[in-house]
Amino acid sequence: MTRTVTILSLVLALVLMGCESTPKAPDTANQEEAIELSPKAQLLEQIDRKYENPEAHYQLGKLSYGEGQLDKADFEYRVALGFNPIHYRAQAGLVKVASDQKQTERAQVIAELYISQAAVSAPASLRLGKAFQNEGLGEYATSCYYQASGLTPKSPEPYRLLGFYYLSVDDQVRAEENFRRSFELDPYQTDVSGELGRMGVIIGLPRKTDVVNAPQSQ
Repeated sequence: MTRTVTILSLVLALVLMGCESTPKAPDTANQEEAIELSPKAQLLEQIDRKYENPEAHYQLGKLSYGEGQLDKADFEYRVALGFNPIHYRAQAGLVKVASDQKQTERAQVIAELYISQAAVSAPASLRLGKAFQNEGLGEYATSCYYQASGLTPKSPEPYRLLGFYYLSVDDQVRAEENFRRSFELDPYQTDVSGELGRMGVIIGLPRKTDVVNAPQSQ
């Protein structure tokens, strides 16, 4: 009897193993990867979710500019500035569009307005200057850097940026002049000292005794 039960148990086990349900075919619909949206589509999606997103409008303006759609770029930069009036890259972009559209007088008026507004502080002037320089608007960039140097004459940063700007346009004389001034204010700038060294300018770090004995500013 026991032997019969054992045989029946084995037969039942084999039957159950053979009757296992066949795995279902994967649901291809669920496994499909989402189609990656283009950069423009992503920006439009961001704007659709939150229209008052200045960075998204600015980036869309940049894309439109790259596609040669200057009017569209102008519009998006203005929208960005409507939500963030001190979006310096959008300000510079707006001036760039006007310049490319041969609206020289308009570009100058807008640029001077933004430079005047940035005169509230040296950091604001430097940020606007960098934005102008990134757009290839060197004349306005240097105006911002000089404005910053007047606001903080003891800061090495405006002179450092002026040095690199003049170096980029191959004006070695002005580049060296500004690098020297920046180095005098802060001799521990490796990038500035490196450029001066390449120019053949002999420089040296101040001795510790010179730093200790240096007159204190009032």
